[in-house]
Amino acid sequence: GFFQSYAVEVDIKDASNATCLYADWMMRFLITYESNNGDYKTTTLNLSSSVTHNGSVCGNDTQAALVALQFGEGHSWSINMTKNNETYQGDFITLTYNTNDTAVFPDAKRKGPVTVSVRDPFRPVQLNTVFVCHNSFFIEAENVTEIYWNVTVQAFVQNGTVSKKESRCPADTPTSAPTVPPTTANVTTASTTTLAPAPTAAPKPVENPDTGNYSLKSGNKTCFLATVGLQLNVSQDKPLVININPKTTIADGACGNTTATLKLNDGNSTLIGF
Repeated sequence: GFFQSYAVEVDIKDASNATCLYADWMMRFLITYESNNGDYKTTTLNLSSSVTHNGSVCGNDTQAALVALQFGEGHSWSINMTKNNETYQGDFITLTYNTNDTAVFPDAKRKGPVTVSVRDPFRPVQLNTVFVCHNSFFIEAENVTEIYWNVTVQAFVQNGTVSKKESRCPADTPTSAPTVPPTTANVTTASTTTLAPAPTAAPKPVENPDTGNYSLKSGNKTCFLATVGLQLNVSQDKPLVININPKTTIADGACGNTTATLKLNDGNSTLIGF
């Protein structure tokens, strides 16, 4: 599914009204919870249009910087970042979701706030450098899948000015070698024989997806088994066809008494739930 989510921009000022911490990003959360009848369901928690950042602090050499958000019906999110010599790094990402929010958790068995924390997975960033990650990435935290994209963050901003120097996340880094353009040194001189123009190649058809075997266990017993090839055809300005690669796809989820949920994460911005 595709869900509406709002961008968040936080610009924290110090005592002199200069920017000391800047962050701009988008995120949403897939949460598996137990319903009143014992089934496990997966719901989507999005940021609302109204977000506050009470409690956010600049940080310094001895105190961690903190971005703290409050949104929706009793939900909150935060990340603390520390400075060490010439770098800064996120420590813990903490999400508190409130199952009393019946719009998101209409039949939750457990009522009230639930807090999950996970370590920031990224390496340290040089001071006076912005961390940027345009592509989406996933963080698993207990029964929550956290999805982030279009991220721009700089902690411990110097002189009140956000840096132009960027540190990119692995998801934004090309994995294939760039194409080398022809030069006079690597082009062989062709003969002067006139050749007929080559026929226009027909569009290459999309290959069928490979078949994957995905399973979940409850204890030592398999409770969910799917053998399937998956292809997504997304209708947008330019149609997009995505084949799910079983070799790079991770299966996760939960089984209940009458309902099972299978989550497939291909590690490349695509998350599918059954």
